[in-house]
Amino acid sequence: MVDITEISAMVAAAGVLVGVLFTYEQVRDLVNNRKTELVMSLYRDFSNKDFQGAWQKIMSSEYKDYHDYVKKYGLNDVWQVVMFFEGVGTLLHLRLVNINLVQHLISGPIVSTWEKMKPVIEGHRQKMNQPQFCEWFEYLYNEMKKRGERGIIYG
Repeated sequence: MVDITEISAMVAAAGVLVGVLFTYEQVRDLVNNRKTELVMSLYRDFSNKDFQGAWQKIMSSEYKDYHDYVKKYGLNDVWQVVMFFEGVGTLLHLRLVNINLVQHLISGPIVSTWEKMKPVIEGHRQKMNQPQFCEWFEYLYNEMKKRGERGIIYG
């Protein structure tokens, strides 16, 4: 037979378990909400008039190689744009942003910008002997391409 003390202990243990599960769910929701807020903040930066102006100049540029690009356009717009994507890639690598949100909101611009700027980035890597320059932007690009190859449509 089970006495009242054993029943009381089982009820207390069940109460602790429910409390732990509830706390876990709340913390998980909080982390997901913070990741969402961060991505939306990045999206606001991406949508910013200054950023969009720099991005449009880059995307409409025509050049042969790194030196031709620098001669025609300089690097100010490039730095503004690639450093934004470098930051997103770093956050993604550290798992501080949700890849699904990034993919749905800006995967198209990530892919097209990397493909457009790859010769400039690689030229800068060579010129400055900085093979790691924009490594997280490249990582971001590769992650978006993998998702595209698996049938996940670009945003």
